[in-house]
Amino acid sequence: MEFVPVEGKQLREECSTLILPALSIGNVGQLAVDLLVSSTRAERVGYLDDPYILPCVGNDAYGPVPQGELALPLEAYDSSSNALTIVQQRSPVVKGMTVEFAKNLADFAVTNGKKHIVLLSSLDFGKWQNIDMSSGLQIYYLSSSNNDGSDGNCEQHGWKKLHEYNPSQKHWKYLCDLAEGTATREDILPSEDELEEENYYASLPFAALFSFLKAKGLKVTCLLCYCSEGDNISDAFQLAEAACKLLKLSTSTFHGVDGGKWVIPLSWRTVYGPPPDVSIF
Repeated sequence: MEFVPVEGKQLREECSTLILPALSIGNVGQLAVDLLVSSTRAERVGYLDDPYILPCVGNDAYGPVPQGELALPLEAYDSSSNALTIVQQRSPVVKGMTVEFAKNLADFAVTNGKKHIVLLSSLDFGKWQNIDMSSGLQIYYLSSSNNDGSDGNCEQHGWKKLHEYNPSQKHWKYLCDLAEGTATREDILPSEDELEEENYYASLPFAALFSFLKAKGLKVTCLLCYCSEGDNISDAFQLAEAACKLLKLSTSTFHGVDGGKWVIPLSWRTVYGPPPDVSIF
C-alpha cells in the first residue's frame, strides 16, 4: 500500500488515532466516516494506492459546493485539532483478497505512527440472536485491550461486547494465526460445512482488520451496529456519535448548519437518488 500525498501536504505525526470503516451491510461505517470527515473539517492530505481495492472515481464528496476534485477509492484526511487521521474507503476489496488488504493497511498504520485504530462497521440484523430494541439502536464493540475482546472504557458507555467473538474458536484463531505469521493461506481453511453462525462474524472485513492490526501491537477498537439494507443514515449518525464518545470529541464544536451539530456531506444530497415524482401519487 502506497501513500500518495496531495501536493504540499503530509500525514501529521500528532494525529496518532486512525478512524476507518470496515465495509459491510448497509455501508454504515462509510456513512459514519463521511460525517466525521465533514464535521471535523478534516483536510485531505493524500490517497492510498492498494492493488486489492477496486477502482472507482467520483466528484468531490464533501463540498460545501462541488470543486471538481476527484474522489478516489481510498483517501486520507487529517484533523490536527482532534489529533485524528481518517481514512475513507469507497469501493470494496477484490474478492478473496481481504486478508492481503488487512495486512497492507496494518503495515500502513504502523509505518505512519498510528497508535489507536477505531474501526466502524455494521452487522446483519438477520444474524442478531438477542433482539432488544427497548433502548433503541445498540452499539457493540470489540477491543484489543483484553484477550476476550472486552474493554472497561467501552462498557462505561453502555456498549456491549460482541458476544460472538471467541478467540479460541476455529475461524477467529485462523485469522489470528495468519496475522501472527504462524499460518499461511495454503493451510487448511475453515470448512464450509460448519455452522454459518460461527463463520459469519470472522468472515467480515472488520475481523481481518482487527486481527492484523492487533498483531502489530496496536490498540484496536471496533464499534459495530446491526442493520439491514436500505436507508441507514440514522444508524450512521449513532455510530459516528459513538466514535466521538470513545475519543472524547465534543460534537458541540462541529457547528453544523441550521443549528445542528453535524455537517452533512455534499454527496448525501443524492446518496439514495432523487425524491419520487409526486405526480405518481
